[in-house]
Amino acid sequence: MGLLKLRKNKKYNYTPRYYDDKGEGNPYEIKHKFDEYRTTVGSNSGLKTKFNNALEDYKKPDRAANRRILIIVAILVLVFLFIIDFDLSIFFS
Repeated sequence: MGLLKLRKNKKYNYTPRYYDDKGEGNPYEIKHKFDEYRTTVGSNSGLKTKFNNALEDYKKPDRAANRRILIIVAILVLVFLFIIDFDLSIFFS
């Protein structure tokens, strides 16, 4: 009956669905979508280097994003002023 025998584990030949057959890279590696564009991600040697890289990324201006943020903030301020019944006629003569 096999009371003293241990059962052998089944072996599966599994390959992931989107695995490239060329063997480039690790198919199980989880990587963020924008990691290749960031300088703060990767092998940085020390805390000072990481901090300097983060400051360099922060200093790069993106005019479209800044304009979009300003428009969103202005709309939210106007909605807030409308909710509290602020009289906007003091700005116009």
